[in-house]
Amino acid sequence: MTTDPLVIFTPSGKRGRFPVGTPVLTAARQLGVDLDSVCGGRGICSKCQVAPSYGEFSKHGVTVREGALSDWNSVEQRYDDIRGLKDGRRLGCQATVQGDIVIDVPPESQVHRQVVRKAAAVRDIVMDPATKLLFVKVQEPDMHEPSGDLERLAAALRDEWGITDVHAPLPVLTKLQKVLRKGNWEVTVALHRGSLDGRHQVIDVYPGFHEGRIYGLAIDLGSTTIAAHLCDLRNGQVAASAGVMNPQIRFGEDLMSRVSYAMMNPGGEVEMTAAVRAAINDLTVDIAAEAGITPDQIMEAVFVCNPVMHHLLIGVDPVELGQAPFALATSDAMGLPARDLDLTRMNDAAQVFILPCIAGHVGADAAAVALSEEPGKSDDLVLIVDVGTNAEILLGDKSRVLACSSPTGPAFEGAQISSGQRAAPGAIERVEIDPATKEPRFKIIGSDSWSNDPDFGTPQITGICGSGIIEAVAEMRMAGLLDDKGLIGSPDQTGTSRCIVAGRTHSYVLHDGTADGGPLIAVTQGDIRAIQLAKSALYAGARLLMDEMGVDHVDRITLAGAFGAHISPKHAMVLGMIPDAPLANVRSAGNAAGTGARIALCSVTARRDIAATVRQITKVETAIAPKFQEHFVNANAIPHATDPFPHLASVTTLPSVSFNLGGGGSVDDQGRRRRRARK
Repeated sequence: MTTDPLVIFTPSGKRGRFPVGTPVLTAARQLGVDLDSVCGGRGICSKCQVAPSYGEFSKHGVTVREGALSDWNSVEQRYDDIRGLKDGRRLGCQATVQGDIVIDVPPESQVHRQVVRKAAAVRDIVMDPATKLLFVKVQEPDMHEPSGDLERLAAALRDEWGITDVHAPLPVLTKLQKVLRKGNWEVTVALHRGSLDGRHQVIDVYPGFHEGRIYGLAIDLGSTTIAAHLCDLRNGQVAASAGVMNPQIRFGEDLMSRVSYAMMNPGGEVEMTAAVRAAINDLTVDIAAEAGITPDQIMEAVFVCNPVMHHLLIGVDPVELGQAPFALATSDAMGLPARDLDLTRMNDAAQVFILPCIAGHVGADAAAVALSEEPGKSDDLVLIVDVGTNAEILLGDKSRVLACSSPTGPAFEGAQISSGQRAAPGAIERVEIDPATKEPRFKIIGSDSWSNDPDFGTPQITGICGSGIIEAVAEMRMAGLLDDKGLIGSPDQTGTSRCIVAGRTHSYVLHDGTADGGPLIAVTQGDIRAIQLAKSALYAGARLLMDEMGVDHVDRITLAGAFGAHISPKHAMVLGMIPDAPLANVRSAGNAAGTGARIALCSVTARRDIAATVRQITKVETAIAPKFQEHFVNANAIPHATDPFPHLASVTTLPSVSFNLGGGGSVDDQGRRRRRARK
């Protein structure tokens, strides 16, 4: 058995063993990891920067010790002296493998940048922002009536606008006097109205009548991606949208892995908090540049996130969320200065609002979905599924709303998939398989053509993202390449040479680019299993809510999140990710959590409404529900072992095939097992 060190790259999840002394860049290239380099490994371009992680990683089954990479060398020192390297960064061309190591490839080091699919949906929002610009004329100082400039500014706001209880943080006080005198005692005030306590904070002051615009950030802080929308606080219009991978992926792809990292590594929660705050700061600068504004025009930010991300954002150890009774440090909405969270790349006095959590495993992101989709106002029974690394599920109508979370894991994001990658140019995102010929065709991100179109050309095909693997598995089931247990058939059983032998199982080849030095992209038996586990957790969560509601069907299904916008309802139902329903009644809501964050950013009234709404939502805890395991096991079948899917049957007929041969037989045309003759 090899003793070569194990190298694990995040966020791709690709891993392999390499001899001691192998450069990190070489390991990345051999594994097909998306790590940039243009200087031939001479330490000149710095594009191969990586971030090694140390400690115990139970998710990956490794403990990374100091010395797992070679010592800092003179080439790295030279580059650091001239241009500077971020703390903890190494050059992949210079650092060599010395022991088991987990290495994160940051977004700026990736050739194919993440395509953030959590775009802003068009939505009419009644504007009632917490931060507004107000013009006032301030009384000049008088020796006979002594008072401070701030007190006279507060008096002007009271007399001209009826606003009381005005305060100013230190960053405003340091500039107030100069601004008042420059404006000849006429100033424009950026005033923030507290959502929770009614206090008014002066965020900024400008001399005279200021016609510039002020902005806010609506941030969906997910386990895998951080998506932000920059909104004009006068009219709610989205000026720019941007996103990055959550750098905490290097500590664990799913939430419980991150909780485990905090448990097993003293100070681990501090590391993760610092990483995500730094990413938000960088994202703030990037999105401001994209919109052509200065970061100090960003006056506030609204966050929605799951409970673990919520705690790591505010700097609370999430260990209690990893064990019953899953107690939150606080479930209430929070309002606080951005500087308290080390968010220093927006206005110096900017404010942060974090939506309330519903319960220990159902967070502010689910509250934002409820704010956006309003299931409690629905006449019919609606199931809302927001799929990510951790799925949030809502079920309800005017009578009652239930909520739960389900640990789907990162497979839907393209992780834990053999040829998987994040959504980036070159990734397969759409798949169709001809049921007669078993031949596939596909679309990749960055191209509008199908792979069998004459104008498809020779684009670089790099892997398969979450939407692509979901469609591929569903298409394989509809084409008879995959049986209801999730087993891939052999070439003889399926009638296609695209089903190839892979050890004791089979794989289905979507694209073979090896002749031109490209990748072999196949759906393996391990990929099928990863998707089965993810979809089973999702379906089991939905069934638990239906059990609690006392129903066996729903009227409507809303697919939210990046998944909902890019997967067809038919493919989702073929897999059994969602309960059976009329396909016409299954729709996409896009990034509903992000939309909820925008609504809260633009409306103080909405913030107060959602605080009341979450108290009326009934939480169902999947982790301790007796029937969750039963539902999970039954949902392993594709689409399901016991639940009927009559609406799905009305639009497609799934082939009745079986490839479970046990000791190694074959299957005849009617699906009967034939034993292999003994020699």
